[in-house]
Amino acid sequence: MLAILDYKAGNQTSVRRALDALGVACRVTADPEALRQASGVIFPGVGAAGQAMDELTSTGLDAVLRQLVADKKPLLGICVGCQILLDYSAENDTQALGIVPGECAMFSRALTEEDGQPIRVPHMGWNKVRLTGPCEIFEGVDPDSEFYFVHSYYPVPRPQFVLGVTEYGLSFCSVHGRTGLWAVQFHPEKSGRPGLKLLSNFAAYCGEATNAQ
Repeated sequence: MLAILDYKAGNQTSVRRALDALGVACRVTADPEALRQASGVIFPGVGAAGQAMDELTSTGLDAVLRQLVADKKPLLGICVGCQILLDYSAENDTQALGIVPGECAMFSRALTEEDGQPIRVPHMGWNKVRLTGPCEIFEGVDPDSEFYFVHSYYPVPRPQFVLGVTEYGLSFCSVHGRTGLWAVQFHPEKSGRPGLKLLSNFAAYCGEATNAQ
Protein backbone atom coordinates (compact mmCIF):
# COMPACT_ATOMS: atom_id res chain seq x y z
CA MET A 1 0.00 0.00 0.00
CA LEU A 2 1.19 3.50 -0.82
CA ALA A 3 0.96 6.32 1.71
CA ILE A 4 0.06 9.87 0.64
CA LEU A 5 1.52 12.26 3.18
CA ASP A 6 -1.13 14.44 4.81
CA TYR A 7 0.40 17.71 5.97
CA LYS A 8 -2.40 20.14 5.06
CA ALA A 9 -0.67 21.27 1.87
CA GLY A 10 -3.22 20.61 -0.78
CA ASN A 11 -3.73 17.95 -3.36
CA GLN A 12 -3.81 14.69 -1.41
CA THR A 13 -7.37 13.98 -2.60
CA SER A 14 -6.44 14.39 -6.28
CA VAL A 15 -3.49 12.03 -5.87
CA ARG A 16 -5.67 9.47 -4.11
CA ARG A 17 -8.28 9.62 -6.88
CA ALA A 18 -5.59 9.05 -9.50
CA LEU A 19 -4.27 6.02 -7.61
CA ASP A 20 -7.82 4.73 -7.11
CA ALA A 21 -8.31 4.95 -10.89
CA LEU A 22 -5.20 2.81 -11.32
CA GLY A 23 -6.39 0.28 -8.75
CA VAL A 24 -3.41 1.07 -6.50
CA ALA A 25 -4.12 0.62 -2.79
CA CYS A 26 -3.33 3.81 -0.89
CA ARG A 27 -4.19 5.86 2.15
CA VAL A 28 -3.82 9.52 3.11
CA THR A 29 -2.03 9.67 6.45
CA ALA A 30 0.17 11.70 8.78
CA ASP A 31 0.83 8.74 11.06
CA PRO A 32 4.59 8.01 11.20
CA GLU A 33 4.10 4.29 11.68
CA ALA A 34 1.74 4.07 8.69
CA LEU A 35 4.33 5.92 6.62
CA ARG A 36 7.03 3.48 7.72
CA GLN A 37 4.86 0.46 6.92
CA ALA A 38 3.86 1.70 3.45
CA SER A 39 5.59 0.30 0.36
CA GLY A 40 6.26 3.88 -0.74
CA VAL A 41 5.33 7.47 0.09
CA ILE A 42 3.94 10.21 -2.14
CA PHE A 43 4.80 13.69 -0.88
CA PRO A 44 2.39 16.08 -2.65
CA GLY A 45 1.85 19.77 -2.16
CA VAL A 46 0.33 22.99 -3.40
CA GLY A 47 0.63 26.48 -1.94
CA ALA A 48 3.61 28.18 -0.34
CA ALA A 49 6.90 26.63 0.75
CA GLY A 50 6.99 28.46 4.08
CA GLN A 51 3.54 27.31 5.13
CA ALA A 52 4.33 23.72 4.09
CA MET A 53 7.56 23.65 6.09
CA ASP A 54 5.85 25.20 9.11
CA GLU A 55 3.33 22.36 9.11
CA LEU A 56 6.00 19.70 8.69
CA THR A 57 8.21 21.02 11.48
CA SER A 58 5.33 21.67 13.90
CA THR A 59 4.18 18.06 13.58
CA GLY A 60 7.63 16.45 13.45
CA LEU A 61 6.96 15.12 9.96
CA ASP A 62 10.14 16.79 8.69
CA ALA A 63 12.24 14.39 10.77
CA VAL A 64 10.02 11.47 9.72
CA LEU A 65 10.60 12.26 6.04
CA ARG A 66 14.35 12.51 6.47
CA GLN A 67 14.41 9.15 8.24
CA LEU A 68 12.23 7.49 5.60
CA VAL A 69 14.66 8.59 2.89
CA ALA A 70 17.64 7.48 5.01
CA ASP A 71 15.93 4.08 5.34
CA LYS A 72 15.58 3.88 1.52
CA LYS A 73 11.79 4.11 1.55
CA PRO A 74 10.70 4.96 -2.04
CA LEU A 75 9.40 8.52 -2.19
CA LEU A 76 7.84 10.71 -4.88
CA GLY A 77 7.66 14.48 -4.32
CA ILE A 78 5.13 16.53 -6.30
CA CYS A 79 5.15 20.32 -6.88
CA VAL A 80 5.76 21.96 -3.47
CA GLY A 81 6.81 18.52 -2.25
CA CYS A 82 9.41 18.57 -5.03
CA GLN A 83 10.66 22.02 -4.04
CA ILE A 84 11.03 21.58 -0.29
CA LEU A 85 13.02 18.38 -0.60
CA LEU A 86 15.85 20.83 -1.37
CA ASP A 87 17.89 22.84 1.14
CA TYR A 88 16.25 26.21 0.64
CA SER A 89 13.40 27.98 -1.17
CA ALA A 90 13.39 31.66 -2.07
CA GLU A 91 9.64 31.54 -1.48
CA ASN A 92 9.12 32.91 2.05
CA ASP A 93 12.92 32.66 2.59
CA THR A 94 12.37 29.05 3.66
CA GLN A 95 14.91 26.63 5.10
CA ALA A 96 13.62 23.39 3.62
CA LEU A 97 14.19 19.68 4.27
CA GLY A 98 17.73 19.40 2.94
CA ILE A 99 17.20 15.90 1.55
CA VAL A 100 18.41 16.80 -1.96
CA PRO A 101 21.20 19.41 -2.25
CA GLY A 102 20.02 22.60 -3.96
CA GLU A 103 17.55 25.44 -3.75
CA CYS A 104 14.35 26.75 -5.28
CA ALA A 105 14.33 29.99 -7.32
CA MET A 106 11.58 32.25 -8.67
CA PHE A 107 10.96 32.75 -12.36
CA SER A 108 12.19 36.18 -13.42
CA ARG A 109 9.57 38.27 -15.19
CA ALA A 110 12.40 39.45 -17.45
CA LEU A 111 12.50 36.02 -19.09
CA THR A 112 10.93 35.71 -22.53
CA GLU A 113 9.34 33.06 -24.70
CA GLU A 114 10.97 31.98 -27.97
CA ASP A 115 8.96 34.67 -29.81
CA GLY A 116 10.32 37.37 -27.50
CA GLN A 117 7.13 37.82 -25.48
CA PRO A 118 7.56 38.01 -21.68
CA ILE A 119 6.73 34.80 -19.88
CA ARG A 120 3.75 34.73 -17.57
CA VAL A 121 4.34 33.98 -13.91
CA PRO A 122 3.14 31.59 -12.62
CA HIS A 123 4.02 29.03 -15.27
CA MET A 124 0.59 27.47 -15.75
CA GLY A 125 -0.45 24.88 -18.30
CA TRP A 126 0.92 21.97 -20.31
CA ASN A 127 4.58 21.48 -21.09
CA LYS A 128 7.06 18.76 -22.02
CA VAL A 129 9.80 17.14 -19.98
CA ARG A 130 13.11 16.20 -21.58
CA LEU A 131 14.90 13.52 -19.61
CA THR A 132 18.62 14.06 -19.09
CA GLY A 133 19.34 10.58 -17.79
CA PRO A 134 17.70 7.27 -16.86
CA CYS A 135 14.51 7.64 -14.82
CA GLU A 136 12.49 4.54 -13.97
CA ILE A 137 9.20 6.34 -13.36
CA PHE A 138 9.18 7.55 -17.00
CA GLU A 139 9.42 4.05 -18.48
CA GLY A 140 6.81 3.68 -21.22
CA VAL A 141 5.94 7.40 -21.20
CA ASP A 142 6.02 8.94 -24.68
CA PRO A 143 8.85 11.53 -24.82
CA ASP A 144 6.44 13.95 -26.50
CA SER A 145 3.96 13.76 -23.62
CA GLU A 146 2.95 16.97 -21.88
CA PHE A 147 2.34 17.39 -18.16
CA TYR A 148 0.37 19.97 -16.19
CA PHE A 149 2.40 22.66 -14.42
CA VAL A 150 1.35 25.47 -12.09
CA HIS A 151 4.20 27.19 -10.20
CA SER A 152 6.12 30.43 -9.78
CA TYR A 153 9.26 28.81 -8.32
CA TYR A 154 11.41 26.04 -9.77
CA PRO A 155 13.99 23.63 -8.33
CA VAL A 156 17.73 24.13 -8.84
CA PRO A 157 19.33 20.97 -7.45
CA ARG A 158 22.99 20.12 -7.85
CA PRO A 159 23.58 18.94 -11.44
CA GLN A 160 24.04 15.28 -10.56
CA PHE A 161 20.44 15.17 -9.24
CA VAL A 162 18.82 16.67 -12.37
CA LEU A 163 16.82 13.97 -14.18
CA GLY A 164 14.66 16.07 -16.50
CA VAL A 165 14.26 19.64 -17.75
CA THR A 166 11.47 21.79 -19.17
CA GLU A 167 11.63 24.95 -21.27
CA TYR A 168 9.88 28.07 -20.00
CA GLY A 169 11.90 31.23 -20.49
CA LEU A 170 14.89 29.10 -19.53
CA SER A 171 15.70 25.43 -19.24
CA PHE A 172 14.71 24.55 -15.67
CA CYS A 173 14.85 21.30 -13.73
CA SER A 174 11.41 19.66 -13.68
CA VAL A 175 12.47 16.22 -12.40
CA HIS A 176 15.17 15.58 -9.81
CA GLY A 177 16.42 12.92 -7.43
CA ARG A 178 17.83 9.43 -7.87
CA THR A 179 16.54 5.87 -8.07
CA GLY A 180 13.96 5.42 -5.33
CA LEU A 181 13.77 9.15 -4.57
CA TRP A 182 12.07 11.16 -7.28
CA ALA A 183 10.58 14.65 -7.38
CA VAL A 184 8.54 16.24 -10.18
CA GLN A 185 7.60 19.90 -10.49
CA PHE A 186 4.44 19.13 -12.46
CA HIS A 187 1.25 17.42 -11.25
CA PRO A 188 1.11 13.83 -12.54
CA GLU A 189 -2.30 13.39 -10.92
CA LYS A 190 -3.64 16.16 -13.21
CA SER A 191 -1.70 15.15 -16.33
CA GLY A 192 -3.98 12.58 -17.91
CA ARG A 193 -2.64 9.32 -19.27
CA PRO A 194 1.10 10.18 -19.09
CA GLY A 195 0.73 11.23 -15.45
CA LEU A 196 -1.15 8.06 -14.59
CA LYS A 197 1.59 6.00 -16.25
CA LEU A 198 4.20 7.77 -14.12
CA LEU A 199 2.23 7.06 -10.94
CA SER A 200 1.74 3.45 -12.03
CA ASN A 201 5.49 3.11 -12.58
CA PHE A 202 6.17 4.49 -9.11
CA ALA A 203 3.69 2.07 -7.55
CA ALA A 204 5.28 -0.84 -9.44
CA TYR A 205 8.75 0.18 -8.29
CA CYS A 206 7.52 0.33 -4.68
CA GLY A 207 6.02 -3.15 -4.96
CA GLU A 208 9.22 -4.57 -6.40
CA ALA A 209 11.33 -2.89 -3.73
CA THR A 210 9.10 -4.30 -0.98
CA ASN A 211 9.24 -7.83 -2.45
CA ALA A 212 13.03 -7.62 -2.68
CA GLN A 213 13.42 -6.98 1.04
